[in-house]
Amino acid sequence: MIATLAFRHLVVHRRRSFFLLLGYGLGVGVMIVLLSVGEAMLEQSRDLALVGGGEVTVLPEGIDVEAMRTGGVSGMFFGIDRARFLTRQLLGGRRHEGVIAAVSPAIEHKVAYLSFRSRTAVARAGAEIPSRARQVGASLDLLEGTWEDHAADSAWLVPTPGQLYDEMDRFHLPRTRDSSWAEWHYFNVITGEGEWWYLTWLVGGDVPLGRWGGQVLLTRRAADGTHQRFTATVPSSAVTMDTTRADLMLGPHAVRQRDGVYTLTATGEGAAGEARIELTVTPERDRFFPPVELLEGSARSGYVVPALRATATGRLCIGATCRMITDAPAYHDHNWGTWRAVTWDWGAVRGGAVDLLFGAVYTHAARAGSGSPSMFVTVVDSLGVRQVLRARPVRYEGTHPRSAELGFAVPASFTMLAERESDSLLVEGTVDEVEATLSPAAGVGQRFLQLRGRVRMTGTVAGAAVADEGEGFFETYVRARSVP
Repeated sequence: MIATLAFRHLVVHRRRSFFLLLGYGLGVGVMIVLLSVGEAMLEQSRDLALVGGGEVTVLPEGIDVEAMRTGGVSGMFFGIDRARFLTRQLLGGRRHEGVIAAVSPAIEHKVAYLSFRSRTAVARAGAEIPSRARQVGASLDLLEGTWEDHAADSAWLVPTPGQLYDEMDRFHLPRTRDSSWAEWHYFNVITGEGEWWYLTWLVGGDVPLGRWGGQVLLTRRAADGTHQRFTATVPSSAVTMDTTRADLMLGPHAVRQRDGVYTLTATGEGAAGEARIELTVTPERDRFFPPVELLEGSARSGYVVPALRATATGRLCIGATCRMITDAPAYHDHNWGTWRAVTWDWGAVRGGAVDLLFGAVYTHAARAGSGSPSMFVTVVDSLGVRQVLRARPVRYEGTHPRSAELGFAVPASFTMLAERESDSLLVEGTVDEVEATLSPAAGVGQRFLQLRGRVRMTGTVAGAAVADEGEGFFETYVRARSVP
């Protein structure tokens, strides 16, 4: 009887029955979804791969998010390059201190091999910094013992100035024997109107097992445009370098770093007599670019800029004539790698509000190929790195007035367009001063150019307008061609 009434109701009130059945079906469907989500969340809460705490998880660019479980890293094996730099400055630095309360770095599911006597076991390893994990609500539930920061944790998060510059400015050993290996500290110091010095402390050769040694290169560019060069060479037995420190001793010629301040001493011989350098160089806070390594074919190239903007104080002497300088504009970088048949574009600009750093390293194969490696362009302000962009190779144009004197064409200006998503920066430079050196190691007829000039920067960086001007130093290689 009830079944008959139900079917008659469906036939007589078809529209009403349709809506009732539709509502019932939706309700059942929603319930199934909620139960499925609840079951998935329960499973994930028991998952060892779950990364807990915080509100945002930072992952490497390009990772397939669909391959991950919600809220966890699924035991996938990846890492984030320069995680210290991200934690200290880009995410956890002063720029975002009003938005980001805490940054907690973590390592999850890394493979570790534990060996004891003749047995080796494979294990999963993870690590966190206790104080930061607590700040983001991801502290461990301890059954016994303590879980507190060690000295290494504190140095990783908030290093002292001495620890910071030793960490980024340390020396390296080549991974394979190669006589073209070289590594050097480089400084430039502007000592007056139209006058500056290039200062280099270098080690090179088949380090450390073959024939190698050290060299000091001091070049003064005088206000009248002339260049004076001074050099000193020391054997490998007189070289002291440290793979954990920025210090480099080439006999009596030294670069020492203490508490974030560099002390430079050197003596060199040249046609003008003896030059002596006694300087302290103090980097400005957060005006640095972290260490990076590039591998282009078989060429390995490492680069770091501990002091994109700095000041120098001390004494510069040539013969019996000495000059004292105080808070002179200065710059410092550090290079290492194999330099056989390698060229590069490089530039550093000191602007009014922002500084600019750009560069790319090329092998002969890359230069001859259809496309050159991407050039990195970094915009830095008083809070640190504002943005890292990519650019096509620098476009050099015109003919500099000194071309006739040098006997080959030297560019008079350059332009470069750097981009990243919605950001773009146009860099326009005018070359004022040129120093050219024949560079047979880079290729037949190649000239190495050290330039100085004025630069204008316009565009949008990190969503903010940029319109700035400044002066900078630049380096490039050109193949000698006749002056038009």
